[in-house]
Amino acid sequence: MRNYATLLLVFAGFTLNAAAALPAAKVISGPDRIRVELGGQLFSEYIFTGAPRPYFYPVLAADGTRLNRDFPMKKDIAGEATDHPHHRSLWFTHGAVNDVDFWTEGPTKGTIVSESAVAAAVGPTATIKARNRWVAPSGMVVCSDETTVHLSAVPAGRQIDYEVTLRAPADKPVVLGDTKEGSMAFRVAQWLTPPHTHAKKKVDGVGRIVNDAGVTDGAAWGKRSTWVSYSAPKNGTTYGIAMFDHPKNPRHPTWWHVRDYGLFAANPFGQHDFEPAQKNNPKAGELIIPAGGSVTFRWRLLFHTGDEKSARLAEQFAAYAKTP
Repeated sequence: MRNYATLLLVFAGFTLNAAAALPAAKVISGPDRIRVELGGQLFSEYIFTGAPRPYFYPVLAADGTRLNRDFPMKKDIAGEATDHPHHRSLWFTHGAVNDVDFWTEGPTKGTIVSESAVAAAVGPTATIKARNRWVAPSGMVVCSDETTVHLSAVPAGRQIDYEVTLRAPADKPVVLGDTKEGSMAFRVAQWLTPPHTHAKKKVDGVGRIVNDAGVTDGAAWGKRSTWVSYSAPKNGTTYGIAMFDHPKNPRHPTWWHVRDYGLFAANPFGQHDFEPAQKNNPKAGELIIPAGGSVTFRWRLLFHTGDEKSARLAEQFAAYAKTP
């Protein structure tokens, strides 16, 4: 018994030391953004003004490698695609909310307006809490959201836990429409993409998309899966981005609007685009939030090294699935 107690103490000490060894998080709040550092090095910035919606940019691996596309935040980057200027690094939105398009940008589109954004850091985790209004071109508030994002150093690399609660006004329901244009989205760096054809041009690439069933690259589009990963080698290291769909999410496992040109999005609404049997039913994937009601979604993004097997993504998802 004494030996067992000693082992427990040793294990507890090892666990505490392992946690203490992770880089400490730091937040720096500014008038238009919140900067998150891990171990004194930039991880990402939450930019909440100056664009049609809040977004995170850049998103950096633990060694500083940039994982997101720079366009449209930075232009004229050699070799970088300039399609879809509404693909701003890492963001959440949807293309049909009470028939208002919040996915694309322009004077006839909806905007997500920041009401507040506060942040704090404890140990290896920075937490950002934000409130936003979803505003139609007419100026009418369609809905609101409360978003909590945890940005952490973890043994596998870096991690973002993203939780968003959408709330309907007290006097009107909110219809999240059936469209492929959504929702929890990341635009990966050009070097992460697999070989593909885009805008009628062949594009070389060394990246790989894979889901939990082993479906790869363009074939993963529109499939349901608990997780999807984008990975590619760069300068002798394989980098990966995995996104996990939480089991408590409505319609888990979600569908994936994941394109071989670099769009990487979880979308629980676009059934008539994704499911051949529903192609003539444009309301198949609608989700209605009753007046005064709400719906919550959770996703995890893991920024790791190695492919899906060496990064043990199946085990990583199993651990995430046990979180509240």
